Amino acid sequence: MNITRLPIKLAADPTRVITRLFLPGGEQRLKSVIDRVTSLSEDHAAAILSDLTQRFCDRHRDIRTVFERHCQSAEVHLNGRSLPSQAHRLLLGAYATFEYSLESVALFNPSMVQHSDQEGVPGGSSRFVMSVRACGEGHISSIGFRTGIVDSECRITVDPTPRFAMTEQPVAEKRYNKARYFRKLIEMGAYNPMADGVLDQLSDQFTIADLTRAMQSVCPLEGYKTTWDELVQNMLWLVHSNYHLDFPEDSDLAERVIFPITENESRGIEDARFVKFTDEDGSTVYYATYTAYNGFRTLPQLIETEDFRRFKIYTLNGKCVQNKGMAMFPRKIGGEYCMVSRLDGENMYILRSDSFHFWNESELLRVPVYPWEFVQIGNCGSPIETEEGWLLLTHGVGPMRQYWLGALLLDKENPAKVIGHMEEPWLMPDESERDGYVPNVVYSCGGMVHNKHLIVPYAASDSFIRIATVELSELLASIIRD
Repeated sequence: MNITRLPIKLAADPTRVITRLFLPGGEQRLKSVIDRVTSLSEDHAAAILSDLTQRFCDRHRDIRTVFERHCQSAEVHLNGRSLPSQAHRLLLGAYATFEYSLESVALFNPSMVQHSDQEGVPGGSSRFVMSVRACGEGHISSIGFRTGIVDSECRITVDPTPRFAMTEQPVAEKRYNKARYFRKLIEMGAYNPMADGVLDQLSDQFTIADLTRAMQSVCPLEGYKTTWDELVQNMLWLVHSNYHLDFPEDSDLAERVIFPITENESRGIEDARFVKFTDEDGSTVYYATYTAYNGFRTLPQLIETEDFRRFKIYTLNGKCVQNKGMAMFPRKIGGEYCMVSRLDGENMYILRSDSFHFWNESELLRVPVYPWEFVQIGNCGSPIETEEGWLLLTHGVGPMRQYWLGALLLDKENPAKVIGHMEEPWLMPDESERDGYVPNVVYSCGGMVHNKHLIVPYAASDSFIRIATVELSELLASIIRD
């Protein structure tokens, strides 16, 4: 095949920083910091604050708002005391803040979809959104974005990266579906009859505040305090694992960062696979599966968005929600949602469900066949619909833990049926791509078709991002029909 590697290299930028809450040491140490701040005269506190604001205002959209928010987290330890002045408030917030460099380690594992906004794009061109995995100190990964345009000749321009990066806190008044919540409690093995007293007080749609009030009104049975405390912990864990993010309307898409928030994600959000999903009524929405990692286990989760500004994050449920690398099909097949998954860590499966929240049915799709994939195989993003079938980009892991990209062709009506395969990978690391954070790896989380060409952004050695293009007809011709 005539594969074109475009002269684009997206590298990590350590100057892209976000702010995070910093509460040093235990409660007593934090109280000591508060005492030292409050001991400053108002003039002294104002002078330090003025210097901080000047030094950090060009690194963040609104650093004083950050200081105020973090002050609110720290001031619970004031034990009823009030801070002497507004300058002391903001200065305490500054002591409770630190910068985190999102991309200080690497930028990799991209997926690409057509942007929802095509206004002003020249004819024959298309605006795209590329999700990226940013990795910083402590190997903590987050989801970032880039935007750009691919023209009629498949030349790609990536928009300049904004100076600022920003995260958002979950929307406080998110409402939860009680029936789905109840079903997940049972699946987790967390349900016990004491939960009924809480659930009976909740409406069909409830908030975290509603749940908290309901818990407070229930008196645990005598002798069952340990069981009650465990139930409360599990019920709160579940609601906090499902949340909404709402970024400012005037923020640039590439400023927005989905950073770990819940315990599930505490050590990273990995490998988002975005897909533009078209429902049976013609409406469209973007879904992305990603891997939440807490340092001990991985857990597949789901993002839903219509505009890349407001995001809904869900736990995925069901016995087939295991391991990594789930990717949704871009539409229902036979009235069901479909997903490609590697639920056993080695082979690929097709999952089907009447709800994108619950996945309990699986069918083996493919096992490793060729030497370049003997260790494991998996998908490289959501399947792409073509006239000849579903084109599924794959990755294989071979000797020396090398990662290569291959492809399968799946039957349109029965995607669990493989109708074509590649004996050899179509993309492998060249000499300029072999060295990096994880050597000898090319990897993608999804490409798109434009003007009869397949465009695949990919990570090179988990360090930087490149983009390859190939004529779709040439790629399909190279697939051996089964």
